[in-house]
Parts: sequence; structure tokens; C-alpha cells
Amino acid sequence: MTNSNTKNITLIAVLTAVTVILGRVFLIPTPTGLLTLLDAGIYFTAFYLGKKQAGLVGALSGFLIDLLAGAPQWMFFSLIAHGLQGYFAGYGKPNRVLGLALASLTMILVYFVASLILGYGLASSLAAISGNIGQNFLGMMTGYVLFVAYKSVKK
Repeated sequence: MTNSNTKNITLIAVLTAVTVILGRVFLIPTPTGLLTLLDAGIYFTAFYLGKKQAGLVGALSGFLIDLLAGAPQWMFFSLIAHGLQGYFAGYGKPNRVLGLALASLTMILVYFVASLILGYGLASSLAAISGNIGQNFLGMMTGYVLFVAYKSVKK
């Protein structure tokens, strides 16, 4: 393994750990569940490193958060939802807006379908959409602000 690969793997591991912490520590209660800052870590990684790394961080952190939270029925759905979210969010210019839209829609759609598969019913699955939209956009804004702050400090 080259030094560059070691640095990349280490960076992905650290960003995954930070994203898991954001997703487990910062919990905002809503009428339909909880909002977390999991998405902030995914979007930060997407802006900072790009689609492949953000896809990995999203998939790993979504999976690990559900494992740690005692929600194993959601683990593989979260792996898919947040992995694709990170991948699409990492689209660079000129496709950044398209990527962010696809990231949001994919995450929301995967969780909607997962809720139906897990037997929560149509009404509950529809009600969860507003929370997923809120978490997604909170994460997108927070991730972008963190990225801009990081870039200004890095200079």
C-alpha cells in the first residue's frame, strides 16, 4: 500500500468516525422522529473529497449508526440511502446542483421504500418524508458551512 492510499484510507476512517459521532450525539427531536447531523458529515466529505469517498463515508456511517443505535433492521437501508446520497452529492462542477438534488431525492426515496418494506404503512412512511427532507437540508447547509470554514482555515 502506498503512502497516498494509507492517507486516503485514514482520512475516510476519520471522517466516518466524525460522521458517526455527529449522527449519534446531535439529536434533534421532531414529531415524526429525530433529526441528526449525519448528513452534515456526508455533505462535508462530498464537498471536500468527492463522490467516491463521500459514498464510502455515507454508507459506512449510516450502517454503523443504526448498528450502534440498536436498529439493525435499518442498517442495510441506511448503507444504501446514505451511500448513494454521498456519491451523488460528490458530483463536481458543472453537475453540483444536479448531484445535490439526486442526493436528496435518493435518500428520501430509499427511506420511504424501506419504511414500507419494514411494515410501517403508507401513512407513517409519508409522514417520515418531512423529517428526512429537514435532516437532508440541515445536513447540506451545515456540511457546506463546515467546508467553507475548513477551506478558509486551511489557507
